[in-house]
Amino acid sequence: MEMGTIERQLYVEAAPEVVFAVVSEPEHVKRWWPDEADYPLEPGGPGRIGFAEDGGATHWETFTVVEVDPPHRFTFRWSYPQGVPARRGNSFLVEFVLAPEGKGTRLTMTETGFREQGWTEAQVVAAYEDHVAGWDHFLPLLPRYAESLEVPA
Repeated sequence: MEMGTIERQLYVEAAPEVVFAVVSEPEHVKRWWPDEADYPLEPGGPGRIGFAEDGGATHWETFTVVEVDPPHRFTFRWSYPQGVPARRGNSFLVEFVLAPEGKGTRLTMTETGFREQGWTEAQVVAAYEDHVAGWDHFLPLLPRYAESLEVPA
């Protein structure tokens, strides 16, 4: 199995501008993915996202915006060692590409970077399977949230 790329497509009954806000702006992102999100919406700015753990603690992941092209593309790197710049080989790259479709938006999410980490095969498999399970859990929450923001015509 290749285990280098995760790709998912969703149709969202909301305008691309709404979907772009939902995948890029911290106050919206934390409504469907992490529990906390703190990052500037501009390329290169360091930030973080946090996931609540049992016992009330928050597990923080590093996060850096790579590209902001509303309402077409939002790209970021995440999960790299704190204190070093995000780059190929030390982080995962996530890209959201949005395209108008009918009365809504076709959203394609791609995550790469599993093979570039220099890990053993077992580490690649574990990380890949963990991220697949995560995206399969969180991405279905995105359309429901985005559609709740759309103002009826």
